[in-house]
Amino acid sequence: MTDSKNPADPGLAFETHDHAHCADGVLARAEALSAERGARLTPVRRRALEILLESHRAMGAYEVLDRLADAGFGNQPPVAYRALDFLVDQGLAHRIRRLNAFAACMHPGHAHSPAFFICKSCDAVAEAPDDAVRRTMEDAAARIGFVVERTNIEALGLCPTCAGAAS
Repeated sequence: MTDSKNPADPGLAFETHDHAHCADGVLARAEALSAERGARLTPVRRRALEILLESHRAMGAYEVLDRLADAGFGNQPPVAYRALDFLVDQGLAHRIRRLNAFAACMHPGHAHSPAFFICKSCDAVAEAPDDAVRRTMEDAAARIGFVVERTNIEALGLCPTCAGAAS
Protein backbone atom coordinates (compact mmCIF):
# COMPACT_ATOMS: atom_id res chain seq x y z
CA MET A 1 0.00 0.00 0.00
CA THR A 2 1.23 3.47 -0.84
CA ASP A 3 1.70 6.07 1.85
CA SER A 4 -0.51 9.14 1.33
CA LYS A 5 2.54 11.43 1.37
CA ASN A 6 4.28 9.48 -1.41
CA PRO A 7 4.29 11.52 -4.63
CA ALA A 8 3.33 8.36 -6.56
CA ASP A 9 0.14 7.90 -4.54
CA PRO A 10 -2.68 7.87 -7.11
CA GLY A 11 -5.17 9.05 -4.49
CA LEU A 12 -3.40 12.41 -4.32
CA ALA A 13 -5.84 13.76 -6.88
CA PHE A 14 -8.22 14.22 -3.97
CA GLU A 15 -5.68 15.52 -1.43
CA THR A 16 -3.63 18.67 -0.99
CA HIS A 17 -0.06 17.86 -1.99
CA ASP A 18 3.06 19.16 -3.72
CA HIS A 19 1.80 18.57 -7.26
CA ALA A 20 5.02 19.70 -8.93
CA HIS A 21 6.91 16.99 -7.01
CA CYS A 22 4.20 14.47 -7.90
CA ALA A 23 4.35 15.29 -11.62
CA ASP A 24 8.15 15.44 -11.71
CA GLY A 25 8.39 11.96 -10.17
CA VAL A 26 6.01 10.44 -12.71
CA LEU A 27 7.78 12.20 -15.60
CA ALA A 28 11.18 10.93 -14.42
CA ARG A 29 9.83 7.35 -14.26
CA ALA A 30 8.29 7.75 -17.73
CA GLU A 31 11.61 8.93 -19.16
CA ALA A 32 13.49 6.03 -17.54
CA LEU A 33 10.93 3.48 -18.76
CA SER A 34 11.06 4.84 -22.30
CA ALA A 35 14.84 4.62 -22.32
CA GLU A 36 14.79 1.05 -20.92
CA ARG A 37 12.31 -0.04 -23.60
CA GLY A 38 14.08 1.73 -26.44
CA ALA A 39 10.95 3.82 -27.02
CA ARG A 40 11.46 7.43 -28.06
CA LEU A 41 9.89 9.98 -25.77
CA THR A 42 10.10 12.66 -28.45
CA PRO A 43 9.61 16.34 -27.56
CA VAL A 44 5.93 16.27 -28.63
CA ARG A 45 5.27 13.06 -26.68
CA ARG A 46 7.05 14.42 -23.63
CA ARG A 47 5.10 17.69 -23.81
CA ALA A 48 1.81 15.77 -24.16
CA LEU A 49 2.67 13.85 -20.99
CA GLU A 50 3.64 17.06 -19.20
CA ILE A 51 0.26 18.53 -20.17
CA LEU A 52 -1.56 15.49 -18.76
CA LEU A 53 0.51 15.72 -15.59
CA GLU A 54 -0.33 19.37 -14.93
CA SER A 55 -3.45 18.39 -12.99
CA HIS A 56 -5.18 15.28 -11.78
CA ARG A 57 -7.94 15.34 -14.35
CA ALA A 58 -8.60 13.79 -17.71
CA MET A 59 -8.16 15.87 -20.84
CA GLY A 60 -9.68 15.44 -24.28
CA ALA A 61 -7.41 15.06 -27.29
CA TYR A 62 -8.41 18.46 -28.65
CA GLU A 63 -7.58 20.16 -25.36
CA VAL A 64 -4.15 18.49 -25.48
CA LEU A 65 -3.85 19.50 -29.16
CA ASP A 66 -4.55 23.16 -28.32
CA ARG A 67 -1.84 23.09 -25.65
CA LEU A 68 0.60 21.35 -28.03
CA ALA A 69 -0.12 23.98 -30.70
CA ASP A 70 0.57 26.74 -28.15
CA ALA A 71 3.95 25.07 -27.58
CA GLY A 72 4.69 25.12 -31.32
CA PHE A 73 3.98 21.48 -32.19
CA GLY A 74 1.33 22.10 -34.83
CA ASN A 75 -2.44 22.15 -34.73
CA GLN A 76 -3.45 19.08 -36.75
CA PRO A 77 -5.35 16.38 -34.80
CA PRO A 78 -2.88 13.58 -35.70
CA VAL A 79 -0.20 15.45 -33.70
CA ALA A 80 -2.12 14.94 -30.46
CA TYR A 81 -3.59 11.53 -31.29
CA ARG A 82 -0.21 10.03 -32.21
CA ALA A 83 1.39 11.37 -29.04
CA LEU A 84 -1.50 10.16 -26.87
CA ASP A 85 -1.57 6.74 -28.57
CA PHE A 86 2.16 6.37 -27.86
CA LEU A 87 1.66 7.31 -24.21
CA VAL A 88 -1.21 4.82 -23.82
CA ASP A 89 0.69 2.06 -25.66
CA GLN A 90 3.69 2.58 -23.38
CA GLY A 91 1.56 2.59 -20.22
CA LEU A 92 2.36 6.23 -19.51
CA ALA A 93 -1.25 7.39 -19.88
CA HIS A 94 -4.70 5.85 -19.78
CA ARG A 95 -7.77 6.46 -21.88
CA ILE A 96 -10.86 7.14 -19.83
CA ARG A 97 -13.66 6.03 -22.08
CA ARG A 98 -16.55 7.58 -20.16
CA LEU A 99 -15.01 11.01 -20.65
CA ASN A 100 -13.46 10.28 -24.06
CA ALA A 101 -10.31 11.66 -22.52
CA PHE A 102 -6.82 10.79 -21.34
CA ALA A 103 -5.07 10.91 -17.97
CA ALA A 104 -1.43 10.41 -17.07
CA CYS A 105 -0.65 7.07 -15.44
CA MET A 106 0.39 7.83 -11.89
CA HIS A 107 2.45 4.66 -11.54
CA PRO A 108 4.01 3.84 -14.90
CA GLY A 109 5.99 0.63 -15.15
CA HIS A 110 3.88 -1.26 -12.62
CA ALA A 111 1.57 -4.01 -13.88
CA HIS A 112 -1.97 -2.92 -13.19
CA SER A 113 -5.51 -2.77 -14.42
CA PRO A 114 -6.48 0.87 -14.29
CA ALA A 115 -9.46 1.72 -12.15
CA PHE A 116 -10.51 5.34 -11.95
CA PHE A 117 -12.57 7.40 -9.54
CA ILE A 118 -14.06 10.26 -11.56
CA CYS A 119 -15.65 13.22 -9.81
CA LYS A 120 -18.79 14.15 -11.71
CA SER A 121 -18.70 17.64 -10.26
CA CYS A 122 -15.12 18.89 -10.74
CA ASP A 123 -13.79 16.25 -13.20
CA ALA A 124 -10.87 15.30 -10.95
CA VAL A 125 -9.63 11.78 -11.66
CA ALA A 126 -7.83 9.51 -9.21
CA GLU A 127 -6.28 6.25 -10.27
CA ALA A 128 -7.14 3.60 -7.69
CA PRO A 129 -4.44 1.58 -5.99
CA ASP A 130 -4.58 -1.32 -8.37
CA ASP A 131 -3.16 -4.49 -6.89
CA ALA A 132 -6.49 -5.64 -5.48
CA VAL A 133 -8.37 -4.66 -8.64
CA ARG A 134 -5.92 -6.48 -10.91
CA ARG A 135 -5.90 -9.61 -8.73
CA THR A 136 -9.69 -9.69 -8.55
CA MET A 137 -10.00 -9.37 -12.33
CA GLU A 138 -7.36 -12.04 -12.99
CA ASP A 139 -8.95 -14.44 -10.47
CA ALA A 140 -12.42 -13.97 -11.94
CA ALA A 141 -11.09 -14.45 -15.47
CA ALA A 142 -9.09 -17.55 -14.54
CA ARG A 143 -12.19 -19.20 -13.06
CA ILE A 144 -13.84 -19.11 -16.48
CA GLY A 145 -10.71 -19.68 -18.55
CA PHE A 146 -10.58 -16.13 -19.87
CA VAL A 147 -7.28 -14.34 -20.52
CA VAL A 148 -7.50 -10.62 -19.77
CA GLU A 149 -5.50 -8.44 -22.13
CA ARG A 150 -6.75 -5.04 -20.98
CA THR A 151 -9.25 -3.66 -18.48
CA ASN A 152 -10.51 -0.20 -17.73
CA ILE A 153 -12.77 0.34 -14.74
CA GLU A 154 -14.40 3.71 -14.14
CA ALA A 155 -16.36 4.73 -11.06
CA LEU A 156 -18.35 7.96 -11.19
CA GLY A 157 -19.14 9.88 -8.02
CA LEU A 158 -17.99 12.80 -5.91
CA CYS A 159 -14.47 13.53 -4.67
CA PRO A 160 -14.09 14.39 -0.97
CA THR A 161 -14.18 18.15 -1.63
CA CYS A 162 -17.31 18.04 -3.78
CA ALA A 163 -19.00 15.52 -1.48
CA GLY A 164 -18.33 17.88 1.45
CA ALA A 165 -19.75 20.82 -0.49
CA ALA A 166 -22.86 18.83 -1.35
CA SER A 167 -23.55 18.01 2.32
